[in-house]
Amino acid sequence: MLTNLANLLTLSRIAAIPLVIGAFYIEGPLGNWIGFGIYAAACITDFFDGYVARAWSQQSAVGRFLDPVADKLLVAALLLMLVATSRIPGVAVLPAVVILCREILVSGLREFLATAQVRVPVSKLAQWKTTVQMLALGFLLVGTAGPDFGPLSTTEVGVWGLWIAAILTLVTGYDYLRVGLHHVDRMDSDAAAARSQEHAGASRTPATTDVR
Repeated sequence: MLTNLANLLTLSRIAAIPLVIGAFYIEGPLGNWIGFGIYAAACITDFFDGYVARAWSQQSAVGRFLDPVADKLLVAALLLMLVATSRIPGVAVLPAVVILCREILVSGLREFLATAQVRVPVSKLAQWKTTVQMLALGFLLVGTAGPDFGPLSTTEVGVWGLWIAAILTLVTGYDYLRVGLHHVDRMDSDAAAARSQEHAGASRTPATTDVR
C-alpha cells in the first residue's frame, strides 16, 4: 500500500527535495542551516522507512521501487544545486560527476535485471558509501555557515568526504557492474541454448506426406 507508514516516510524524502532547493535561495547562514535541517530529517527517514517496513511487516514492491528512487533523486538534486551555487568548488566537481554517473549506471542495471527477476543486493561497502556521501552532503549544505574543524573548514570537510564517497562509488559501482554483467551473460547463454534446442527439435520433426 502506498499509504502505509514506511512508504509515506519514503515519499517524504521526495517531498523534501523542493524544500531543500528552496533553502538555497534564502540568503545568509539561515538558508544554509534550514537546508541542512530539512536534509537531516530526510536522511533520518531513510533509516526509519526500512526499519518500519521490517518491524511492521510493511514491505512491498512499491516500497522497494520508491526507496532507491527517493535516495537518488535527493542526491542528484543536492549535487546539482551545490555545484550551481559553487558550494562544491573547483575540481571537487569531479567526484560529484562520478557519483551521479554511478547512480545512473546502477539504476539502469537494476531496471534491466528486474525484467529477468534478478535482484542485486546492497553490499556492506555500498552502505558505507551511502553513509559517507550523506555526511559529506550535510557538511557541504552547511558550508560557510559552519564552524572550523581544526585546520579544515566545514566546506573542506565536506569536499574530502565527497572524494572518499567517490572512491567508494567507483569500487561499489564496479562490483555491481561485474555481478550485473554475469547475469546478463547467463541470460544470453540461456537464450542461445533455448534457440539451439528449438532448432534441434525442428530438425528432428519428420516431414509429413499428404496421402490422397
